[in-house]
Amino acid sequence: MNEEITFILDSTKESMNGSIDHLIKSFTKIRAGKASPVMLSSVMVDYYGSATPLSQVANVATPDARTITVQPWEKNMLQEIEKAIMVANLGFNPMNNGDFVIINVPPLTEERRKDLAKQAKGEAEDAKIGIRNARQEANKEIRSLDDASEDLKKNAEADVQELTNIYSKKIDEALVIKEAEIMKV
Repeated sequence: MNEEITFILDSTKESMNGSIDHLIKSFTKIRAGKASPVMLSSVMVDYYGSATPLSQVANVATPDARTITVQPWEKNMLQEIEKAIMVANLGFNPMNNGDFVIINVPPLTEERRKDLAKQAKGEAEDAKIGIRNARQEANKEIRSLDDASEDLKKNAEADVQELTNIYSKKIDEALVIKEAEIMKV
C-alpha cells in the first residue's frame, strides 16, 4: 500500500475516533438519574468579571446518588455560584447553607427518561454523520490520487468502508449502554 493511502486511512481513523470521543462527552452531559459532577460542567461563574468554569472556582462532589455539593474555594463566591447554576438552566434548584451550594437531583420521570433516550439517539446519529463525512472525505482523497492503481484505490475504499462499519458499531454499542443507563430506575 502506498504512503498516501496509509496517511488517508490514518487520518480517517483519527477523525472517526474524534466522533466517538465527542459522542462520549455528549453522553456524559445527559443525566441518567444519578448525580454527577459532570452535570455542572457547562456552568460558567462570574469570577471577578470574567466567565470561569465552575470547576475552576469550586470543588464539585457527589456525596450520594441524589446530591451534588459545590464548595467554593472563596466563601464570597457562594452567591455567584448559586446564581450561575440558576442561569445555566439545568433544571436544578441550588440551596446555599453558608459553606456549600447543595443541589438535590430529582429522580427522573418516565417521560423525562424517554426524552433523554431520544436525545441520546440524536447524539449518536450526529456521531454517525461525522463518521460518514470522514468516509466520504477519505474516498474523495483516494479517488484523487494520480499515482495509485485502480485496484489499490478499490482496496483502500474497502478499508475505509470497513473502518466506517467498525466505528458505526461502536456508536450503536455506546447508545445501547447509555439508553439502558437512562431507562434504569
